[in-house]
Amino acid sequence: MELHSGILGKPIFAILILGILTSNCTPKKLDINDYHPDVLIAWNKKIMQIAVEEDGLLTLKGLRTATMMHIAAHDVLNVISTQCEGYTYKRETVHAHPIGSAAFALYEVALSQYPDQKNGFDQELQNWLVDLEEIEISLAKRLGAASAKAILNKRMEDAWNGEAEYTWHPMAPGVYAEFNEHSGTPEGFIFGSGWAKAQPFALPSQNHFRSPPPPEINSNAYTAAFNEVKQVGGQNSTTRTADQAHLAMWWKDFVENSHNRLARQLIKKENLNLWEAARAFALLNMTVYDAYINVFDNKFHYNHWRPYTAIRWAENDGNPDTEADTEWNNLHNHTYAFPSYPSAHGTASSAAMTVLAETLMTGDDYEFTMVTEEVESAGPFSEKIKMDPPARTFSSFSQAGLEASMSRVYLGIHFRYDSEEGHRLGTQIGEYVITNYLRPLER
Repeated sequence: MELHSGILGKPIFAILILGILTSNCTPKKLDINDYHPDVLIAWNKKIMQIAVEEDGLLTLKGLRTATMMHIAAHDVLNVISTQCEGYTYKRETVHAHPIGSAAFALYEVALSQYPDQKNGFDQELQNWLVDLEEIEISLAKRLGAASAKAILNKRMEDAWNGEAEYTWHPMAPGVYAEFNEHSGTPEGFIFGSGWAKAQPFALPSQNHFRSPPPPEINSNAYTAAFNEVKQVGGQNSTTRTADQAHLAMWWKDFVENSHNRLARQLIKKENLNLWEAARAFALLNMTVYDAYINVFDNKFHYNHWRPYTAIRWAENDGNPDTEADTEWNNLHNHTYAFPSYPSAHGTASSAAMTVLAETLMTGDDYEFTMVTEEVESAGPFSEKIKMDPPARTFSSFSQAGLEASMSRVYLGIHFRYDSEEGHRLGTQIGEYVITNYLRPLER
């Protein structure tokens, strides 16, 4: 073909090149192992920092944003070189720059949720475009924006910030009761009932996994759990060990914050490529989000009381083997203002650990060290305290998930059966998500 100057000069040449780049073929020279996950790690860290600063992770906004960002990045990468099933954005293969396309996908989702952060997002985006030609940037922008739009449209009416609906019940054995003097919340406040109505990313429904009921208040199982948390979870416990006190406080960081931080660390350590890391981040955040939705649906289904209420009101519980302590307090002098069973922290942590074991391709038996520098001393927005030591080491992901679950007993905010069911439920949710979504394609 002969190319002429003037009208048939550079503009036509650019159009022809763009046509070649968008043709239905994957370039033979593209080696996915040449692309590292730094762009994903940087944007993940940035969005979690912004979410913490805006609302302390007390809403689903930050986690939902991170989930959509990583889905958009995963999808656009698998349009460029199909390694795994897509989630929302699916089309014929397009030859485009992987890092640039992922960066635009991440940028567009982040900007849509935090428009006031545009200057910072613009600067971060430019970090990933400096080595690209103009034509590469143009195509990357088009693909990244299309992938972002696909997930944003899908989640447009997902009720992530729906109004809380809750009916208080008369005081009775096992029934969740208000303790605003201990939760530090306004009278009549309930946290998280709206979460139980939000649309999951992977689970078919909010109540897809229904936990079995907690023990009856007059049962031996309840009595044992009551006496345990009363002893090891009390503020002045003489039976809680120094290590149990440390892990109780150390695990207080929100799951979406601590486990994304862990993922950033281990993705680099295990040298995952860009595609592998995109899948890991997407599945991790999808799973933590859905774990919260499912566990809060269970919480409000059973409406089970907290140890703080149970121990102080025990003389009225109808169980002759429980003894009240009307001055009892827990380790950190705070109880979160929503029902107890199952443990949300245990559910989300165990779900996250299940996903990391699979997506990092290490299997469950894998030694790693997890770092949490500081936590809130009591409830949300309380004074921060340094963790000494700041790190804990685990021999497997499941061990870490179980410890996270059981930490709530030593903190004095959950019964053992809350934590054990949280661990079981979270593992089940994690296994469901990795079995059914973003599956690697056989080659």
